[in-house]
Amino acid sequence: MLELEGAPAEVRGTLEKVPSSYREDVEFTEEASHLAEQYLHSGVVGEASRLDAQHIATATVHRTDVLVSWNFKHVVNLDRIRGYNSVNLREGYPMLEIRSPQEVLPYDE
Repeated sequence: MLELEGAPAEVRGTLEKVPSSYREDVEFTEEASHLAEQYLHSGVVGEASRLDAQHIATATVHRTDVLVSWNFKHVVNLDRIRGYNSVNLREGYPMLEIRSPQEVLPYDE
């Protein structure tokens, strides 16, 4: 939930729309730390985006089905997604699905 601390209230509230059965709390581990360093070393994101790299790495090492984010600059960005997944494959991890909330929440009828 650290990623949502500085987000606007309406963005933080979006999480409440996701059924708890679809959410999983995971921990940042030494394995995820190593993978995040690989993202930084490979230039997927810069040092200023270390927390984003850690977020992606944590989801990857825990084999998350889909990571949902409002961060279009460093996370939900086609070039970055390709970069993260390139590193993931090189390091022996599966590709990670990264989507925006609009892509995974049902439309209001």
